[in-house]
Amino acid sequence: MDLLNTLVDKGLRRETPTRAEALAVLATTDDELLDVVAAAGKVRRHWFGRRVKLNYLVNLKSGLCPEDCSYCSQRLGSKADILKYTWLKPDEASRAAAAGLAGGAKRVCLVASGRGPTDRDVDRVSDTIKAIKEQNEDVEVCACLGLLSDGQAERLREAGADAYNHNLNTSESTYGEITTTHTYADRVDTVRKAHAAGLSACSGLIAGMGETDEDLVDVVFSLRELDPDSVPVNFLIPFEGTPLAKEWNLTPQRCLRILAMVRFVCPDVEVRIAGGREVHLRTMQPLALHLANSIFLGDYLTSEGQAGKADLEMIADAGFEVEGAGEVTLPEHRTGGGCGSHAGGGACGSHDGGEAGCGAHEGGGRGSHQGGGVCGSAPAAAPAPAASADEPRPGLVAVRRRGAGTDLAPNA
Repeated sequence: MDLLNTLVDKGLRRETPTRAEALAVLATTDDELLDVVAAAGKVRRHWFGRRVKLNYLVNLKSGLCPEDCSYCSQRLGSKADILKYTWLKPDEASRAAAAGLAGGAKRVCLVASGRGPTDRDVDRVSDTIKAIKEQNEDVEVCACLGLLSDGQAERLREAGADAYNHNLNTSESTYGEITTTHTYADRVDTVRKAHAAGLSACSGLIAGMGETDEDLVDVVFSLRELDPDSVPVNFLIPFEGTPLAKEWNLTPQRCLRILAMVRFVCPDVEVRIAGGREVHLRTMQPLALHLANSIFLGDYLTSEGQAGKADLEMIADAGFEVEGAGEVTLPEHRTGGGCGSHAGGGACGSHDGGEAGCGAHEGGGRGSHQGGGVCGSAPAAAPAPAASADEPRPGLVAVRRRGAGTDLAPNA
């Protein structure tokens, strides 16, 4: 297929596809799916080999969020029967993180519900970061606390944070349909604050909220301009008790096409399969490893994920290997003064003059963590046929009852 050959060539050269090409990927048929996966897989292997980075979520504060994000189980007015608790103490969070690190994770993502942190909250999280790093010197720590005020990103970096997550979630034109208590521009501003502070920016999206193909392409192109080092791709977890509980729009094939499109648009960034992979990819999860080079290990913020042992077996059976703590995730050009260090600006993948400044949506959470807080053009593609609606499978949505905030051992 000429389209796929063109996209592979562009991906290997870090060139941006056209919008028509990105839309055409989403419009491919199921008969063409394996060709799409194989093509995007060439780009993934070129930049990341067969390594899979493992990330581990610690929900520092669960539920009772004042924001009204429709996808989120922790939102204002949510009737989802999730765990609710206030801030974990630093030693409690450190113990929770240790479980994920023992399972092979190299990055710990510290997430808290809420619009954004107070200065006291930043102090709490700073103490938690220090506690984790005292026990695990080489661990990467990503914070996901919602909208940042001036100076807070710098304080988190001084405390030892390596990255900050805040997802864009959906296109700017439709953002007001899913959230009214903050704006798309607020989210962009927080990602830029993380960049400016020297933190590795993590920002992604949620698919399956009723968006169009054009919305998906819009948000991914916006992410490319913002230049995050990691792009979490969440698939909506339709929690009962939230406004989007009836949105079962995704098939495994649709999820794979979305991941392939993200890989083609951002060829050399860490593409992470975040919340919802077990619910929507199901038995086709191993194919997604040919597109993404990063996943969350074990459970999410308010929902349970695949058993950590099953994650590791899946990676090995698919012919991939867990990325070691001493291995650098990003290609050298992104860490040697490029995107990784944020010293040179550039657009995601190409670093040729674009704008410069671990989420799991999980039906609720913040940022990278499932939605979260408040990381020669081709002819125009024909409109994508409506994806056949996925059968509702609410039985696959299991509320987290173990790990952080409970007396039960975490899943890692």
